[in-house]
Amino acid sequence: MPRQPKPSGRKLPDKGHVIQVRSIYSREKLPSFLIVCEGEKTEPHYFEGFRLNITVKVIGSGFNTETLVSYTQGIKEKAEKDQQPYNDIWVVFDRDSFPPDDFQNAITKAQQSGFSVAYSNEAFELWYILHFDYMSSGVSRTQYEDMLTKRLKKPYKKNDPTMYMRLEKMQYIAIQNAEKLHNSYKPMHNPAKDNPCTTVYELVRKLNKYLVSFQ
Repeated sequence: MPRQPKPSGRKLPDKGHVIQVRSIYSREKLPSFLIVCEGEKTEPHYFEGFRLNITVKVIGSGFNTETLVSYTQGIKEKAEKDQQPYNDIWVVFDRDSFPPDDFQNAITKAQQSGFSVAYSNEAFELWYILHFDYMSSGVSRTQYEDMLTKRLKKPYKKNDPTMYMRLEKMQYIAIQNAEKLHNSYKPMHNPAKDNPCTTVYELVRKLNKYLVSFQ
């Protein structure tokens, strides 16, 4: 029996989690998604909850704004070099306390690179809150935890891997609320200043097209 090489002990970068389910559409070429998140756990845990009939790679990068977009560009180029390109690429990041120009520049850079953007102003937890209520008044992201604890009726944990499952039945409410909120800023839409606002609903709506049916 050949000897197995010893692990080097070096921590490797996060290569992401692949959601892969056998497709019922054997003759149809289905899209592949790449979702690169700013957060290393909160957002990836949520998107990994989707049960899909396509391949989706979800990466928690730990990078933010423009650095996140550059990192995603590198993944895209490597996939193309390997002849395994992604059809639909999304970056997921928050406004947080970053300078407005950094946030806006990241959105512009992503769009110029052909990426779709699921941003939140101020934080991803806004998407969770919109499952319960329509909220049009800006609050600090530091208040989101208490707001979610009251609505969930148990302490909210930021990296909870069960959030998709817990909120799934109310997702249609969140999509309606988020879209209404997003549209309320038009025609003078300014992502860096529109607080609260999130476009996560656009990514969720797209993924829902490929949900596995258990009927």
